[in-house]
Amino acid sequence: MVIIVLTVSVGIVRAEEVCLENCAVGIAAEAILAYAAPSVQQLYPDDNLLYDRAYRRVLSAVDIYDAPNGGIVSTLDAGFNYVTTQGAQAEWTQINNDQWVPTEALSQALPSRFAGVVLPEEPLPYTFGWILWNVVPSRAPGDEPTDGDLALLRYTLVNLYESVEIEGWRWYQVGVDQWVHQTLIGKYIPVERPEDVDTEKWISVDLYEQVVIAYEDTRPIFVTLVSSGLSEWPTNEGLFHIYVRYPRTIMSGAEGREDFYYLEEVPWTQYFDNDIGLHGTYWHDGFGYRHSHGCVNLSITDASWLYNWAASEIDFTIPNDTGAAVYVYSSGQYD
Repeated sequence: MVIIVLTVSVGIVRAEEVCLENCAVGIAAEAILAYAAPSVQQLYPDDNLLYDRAYRRVLSAVDIYDAPNGGIVSTLDAGFNYVTTQGAQAEWTQINNDQWVPTEALSQALPSRFAGVVLPEEPLPYTFGWILWNVVPSRAPGDEPTDGDLALLRYTLVNLYESVEIEGWRWYQVGVDQWVHQTLIGKYIPVERPEDVDTEKWISVDLYEQVVIAYEDTRPIFVTLVSSGLSEWPTNEGLFHIYVRYPRTIMSGAEGREDFYYLEEVPWTQYFDNDIGLHGTYWHDGFGYRHSHGCVNLSITDASWLYNWAASEIDFTIPNDTGAAVYVYSSGQYD
């Protein structure tokens, strides 16, 4: 067994305790330049996974026909609805066998190309995180950005060298004279293995940071940004186990209500809490922020990696066998 102890050098201190008058805050430029980026292995999207289906949003309620200009066989109510298509003919698009809709009722959906990272065996000198929104860093914690400074783009991976607390909020040093407010960073914060986890492979879901980490025993293996349930449909905290898995499945709910949704061929789904699961998401690119009806949304790239990695923990030849443990918790108070 290999046990990795992650050393995190991010201290939480108040700015006034660090700098009283004309003094520097944070670590020196030389130390930053010596370790300018996290030493992790970036996953890259596979176009064969992202574009093996043509995903389309259904813009409004629509009648479904048995052929172009044919007879109506059913109706899809208005809602948050996505389908996959099989071809087109003139002004008609086929969505399933013997099911056609007017092409004008659909719009294209492009899956996110975001992907997480595989962690090294050796300890990291600093923790890290992702920039959640395009931002021009401030030159000092609490300051306004300086006109003309370059922006850090969404999903940029950054080291968190140091932090200070100002008026109850943390500011993180992400580069030389670069500080970013905590609400614009999704942080990697490994958690101790809970005593009740009974599988070698297990998954933590941090609802506060919107980050998933995959572990083997006590060692973190993989980390990525996710989107969990909105306040109206929260993802439940607790310890669960994956109990069923589907490479593709249909998800739907809230029929007859304003929040009705119908999603075809949701990829790489692993259910762990009744109808709440980890799964790939082709309908949004908002990872790092809450977005769902309770499920834990991942990019298709990340969901595929997690699905394949967790496969060894469940044996479907054994009745009622369950898979990897899933520990859902919050590392902070979400506002």
